[in-house]
Amino acid sequence: MRALSALSRDVVRELDRRAIEEFGIPSLVLMENAGRAAADEVRALAAADFGAGARGDVVVLCGPGNNGGDGLVVARTLFDHGLGVRAVFVGLPEELARSSADVRTNVRLWEQLGGALPTLASPDDVARLGSELSRAAVIVDGLFGTGLARPLGEPWLGVVRATNAAGRPVLALDLPSGLDADTGDVLGDAVHADVTVTFVAPKLGFERGRGPELVGRLVVAEIGIPRTYLDEL
Repeated sequence: MRALSALSRDVVRELDRRAIEEFGIPSLVLMENAGRAAADEVRALAAADFGAGARGDVVVLCGPGNNGGDGLVVARTLFDHGLGVRAVFVGLPEELARSSADVRTNVRLWEQLGGALPTLASPDDVARLGSELSRAAVIVDGLFGTGLARPLGEPWLGVVRATNAAGRPVLALDLPSGLDADTGDVLGDAVHADVTVTFVAPKLGFERGRGPELVGRLVVAEIGIPRTYLDEL
């Protein structure tokens, strides 16, 4: 089978559109497939780190876009596998309220399991999170996906730096937050991932700029977009 070529953010966006509008696969299913594929890698990473001593829960950092929705699927899947997991929304409550219907559905499903989703926005919140991250079994970076093209602001910049300072295994969803998906530039700062589970295909930025040093071990997850669409592009 031919290896998948790296794609730009615009091509990835067009693949998503075609899969949803032409092929007819619901966007919520794509999100579910992405999160469940990543959860398998989180479990493997947590198991590999057990030799480092007793640790706390997996901490899933969810941003205001669909990458945060992927993170909530990860959290729910890990919970159903019996792992200790804590999900945190980084941003203001009104940003969560403005999120996509798919994200809001996954918020509801997570809360129906009894999971809390505290919002984190202030410097004090970031400081408290830093202490928690240093005890995490694994940190899951679900802050931003391929759409990010501007420098990170607060509180996300502080959370990225706290993640890097924690000294714990980090798994990034789709790409490390703060890495430009096309150029490989760092947008203020970026997560240093041990593992990146990217969806559909590698991104151009993984091979450019700072990408190679930030991505870590790369896993490409198939999430339901028809291979014929990829071949056409």
